[in-house]
Amino acid sequence: MGAGGSNKVYAVCMSLRLAGQWVWDSWFVKDQDTYHAFYLQASRALGDPNRRHRNVSVGHAISKDLVKWTVITDALAISDSPAFDSYTTWTGSVVRNDDGKWFMFYTGTSREDGGDIQSIGAATSEDLITWTKVSNEALVRADERWYAKLDKSQWHDEAFRDPWVFKFAPTDDTWHMLVTARGKGGPGFNSGVMGHATSTDLLNWTLREPLSKVGAGFGETEVFQYEIVDGVPIILFCCSHRWISDERKSRDTGGVYSLVVNSDLTDIDISRSVCFEVPDLYASRLVQGPDGGWNLIGFWNEPNGEFVGELSDPIAVTADPIRGLVRR
Repeated sequence: MGAGGSNKVYAVCMSLRLAGQWVWDSWFVKDQDTYHAFYLQASRALGDPNRRHRNVSVGHAISKDLVKWTVITDALAISDSPAFDSYTTWTGSVVRNDDGKWFMFYTGTSREDGGDIQSIGAATSEDLITWTKVSNEALVRADERWYAKLDKSQWHDEAFRDPWVFKFAPTDDTWHMLVTARGKGGPGFNSGVMGHATSTDLLNWTLREPLSKVGAGFGETEVFQYEIVDGVPIILFCCSHRWISDERKSRDTGGVYSLVVNSDLTDIDISRSVCFEVPDLYASRLVQGPDGGWNLIGFWNEPNGEFVGELSDPIAVTADPIRGLVRR
């Protein structure tokens, strides 16, 4: 079940703009003075960018400054059937456990169910280069006690993806996972919630009730991230204009959203989220630069009505206790 290979250099590029591949969702980790970007990629030879979601692998690039990137060996590809990720490997996050081992949590879909049911698995690495999947079985799946299961009369898939894993403090025993999910019984474009699971060893997870409620104006709340930005606890996520409610469309156009929250993630009201001021940026991540300042990096989606598929340069940001994420 291994994936990856030697630290071979394939290309050097400013920002992450690849001639042969579309690039979209990304996640980042820093090891000493080197940033590692992991990202979804698909060949531009597919022609139609809508085909990228089912023809995807996880690419890998490294940088010293978040601007000039060196593309190296891909990180992950699909597993042979039967497996929870025999169809696709989608968005995730990377953390390091107390023993120094790296864990990548990522989304999988399976050919066995037609790719409509999303679940979460993991791979491990000693060096961030070569990754070994921990199991052909998912570690976390949606539970019908709290989360919407597949019902195509209500929604096009079983959303349970984009795991963001973290601890509130380095000395804590508990890891938390935030998940893109839909609440049970939630009405269409108001059904998006923040899924939640916990673990003490990164392998055995307990699914919890969502940390937010349905009715917030989002059909899906994608690519969650929790950070304390310049002293302000922030939740970051995104939602396309296609999946926001009519009521939200009267206030904003979809895209990247932020929300000031309690530092323990209690009493979250996603409806208060504020749309970030950069249109057409999507699936953004908060990353601290070499100077310690916070930056936003996402992919350019459809600025002129056509999919671009490349990552942005870092956008300097900070957090306002009222407005959430703002330019720095």
